[in-house]
Amino acid sequence: MGIKSSLSKPLAALTARKQEKWKSNAETVQEKWRKSILKNASSTIFGKDHHFAEIESYADFKQGVPVNDYEGLRPYVEKIIAGESDVLWKGKPLYFAKTSGTTSGVKYIPITHDSIHNHIDSAKNALLNYIHETGKSKFLDHKLIFLSGSPVMSKTAGIHTGRLSGISNHHVPGYLKTNQLPSYETNCIEDWEQKLDAIIDETIKQPMSLISGIPPWVQMYFDKINARTGKQIKDVFPEFDLFVYGGVNFEPYKAKLFESIGKKIDSIELYPASEGFIAYQDKFDSEGLLMLLDSGIFYEFIPAEEYFDENPTRLSIGEVELNKNYALIINSNAGLWGYSIGDTVKFVSLNPYRIIVSGRIKHFISAFGEHVIGEEIEKAMKYACKRHPEVSLVEYTVAPMVSPSEGLPYHEWLVEFEHEPNDIKSFAKDLDTKLVELNTYYKDLIVGSILKPLEIKLLKRNAFIDYMKSIGKLGGQNKVPRLSNDRNIADKL
Repeated sequence: MGIKSSLSKPLAALTARKQEKWKSNAETVQEKWRKSILKNASSTIFGKDHHFAEIESYADFKQGVPVNDYEGLRPYVEKIIAGESDVLWKGKPLYFAKTSGTTSGVKYIPITHDSIHNHIDSAKNALLNYIHETGKSKFLDHKLIFLSGSPVMSKTAGIHTGRLSGISNHHVPGYLKTNQLPSYETNCIEDWEQKLDAIIDETIKQPMSLISGIPPWVQMYFDKINARTGKQIKDVFPEFDLFVYGGVNFEPYKAKLFESIGKKIDSIELYPASEGFIAYQDKFDSEGLLMLLDSGIFYEFIPAEEYFDENPTRLSIGEVELNKNYALIINSNAGLWGYSIGDTVKFVSLNPYRIIVSGRIKHFISAFGEHVIGEEIEKAMKYACKRHPEVSLVEYTVAPMVSPSEGLPYHEWLVEFEHEPNDIKSFAKDLDTKLVELNTYYKDLIVGSILKPLEIKLLKRNAFIDYMKSIGKLGGQNKVPRLSNDRNIADKL
C-alpha cells in the first residue's frame, strides 16, 4: 500500500466521525445555517431590501424571502457585473459559474470565498467516506481521470468565470495533482472530440484506477478506446476499480458501461450543481444519496404539485415526508436566496436524510393534462429493459406527438439502442404498461381513447452525439433532457 492510500485511512475516519455528528443533529444544524447566512448577509443590498435584520423565525424567513429562479435574482447579479460589492453576499464573488439555462440564456451563478468549500470539500468527503465504508484506498496510488469541462476562464467584471467543472479543476488537492489526468493543456481543448482523442493519447498506457464523469461522455471515451485497441476497458486499465459519476440517472447507461468495462466495479454517485454540492452516496448497500446539511446551505422544499401555485407550501428539513416529490430550494453562503435550482427530489430515508433526484420541475409532458415526469419515464424504461435483458441503451428522450398525420396523438419515445429489443412492439407495450401503472392521468387518457399507446422511434447510431454537437453542447457537463413538453428536441433528432 502506498503513502497516499495509507494516510487516507485516518483522514477518512475523521471525516466519518464529523459526518455522523451532523447527521444525528440535522434539524438543529440546518437552523444554525439559516441564522448564520442571514446574519452574514444582513448588510448586503439583498439583505437590506428584504429586511434580514428583522427576520427571526423560519416563518419570518418565508415571509421575507421570496422563492426565485435565476430571473428573480438577475437584477442583483447584474449589479455585481456592474462592479458593485456586498450585493447578494459580502464582498464580491470569487467566481461566476457560467451555465446555460433553458429559459434564462446564460446564467452567472456566484461562488464565494465561503461557498467554494461546499463544492471542493464535498467532493473530497465523498471519496473519504467511500474509503471509510469499504476500506478500499488503493486507487489513490494510481492515476485518476476527471472528464470535465475546460479550466480556462474568462473574466466578468474582474471575476473569474467558467464552467463549474473547470473551476473545480483549479482546486484539486495538491496531493492528488500528481495522480490527475488529463494534463492541464489537454483539459483546455474546447472541441470535445479532439479533446477526447488527446485524453486517450495521455491515458491509454497509464495505470488508471478511478474515472469520473457524466456517464454518456465516459461511455464515449470507452467506445473510442475500444475502437482504437479492440480491447475491453478492464484489459486496457487493469487497475480501474472505481467509477464516480453524477448529473444524470446512471441506470439507463449502466448495462452498456459495464459491458464496455468487462467487469463489475464500485461506483459513487454525486449530486453536484453549479448552485451547490447537494448530496453524495454514503452507503453502498441502500438507496439514496446523503443530503449535505452542514455545508453552508439552508434547504427548503416545495411539494412539486404546488410549485406553480401563487403561494406554495415551503418546508424545512424537519417537515418533509418520505416518497413525496419536492422542488428543491436553496439559500446559501454563495448569496443565493429562495433559489429554485429546477430539480425535484424525493426522500427515501429520514434518518439520516437521503434523497433521490426524481426529475426537473419544468421537464414534463402534459400536452393533454397527463403531467408525466422524468422519474416515471425512467422507471418505465428500467422496467422494460429488465423484461428484455438483451437490450442495451445509448440514450433516449420523450416528446408528445400532438398532431400525427393519422390516428390519435401519442407520446413518442426517441431511442438510440446499442442492442435493440428482439421484439420492439413487445418492448413498447411494456413501457406503456408501466407508465399506465405509474401515472393515473396517463392511464385515464389511454383508457378514454384520448391518447393511443406510446410509439418508439428508432434513431440511428450517434444520433444524440450529433444532436449535441449541432447545438454546441458536446461533452463536458452537458446532458440531453429526458423529456420535453414540446417537439423542439424531438424534431431536431
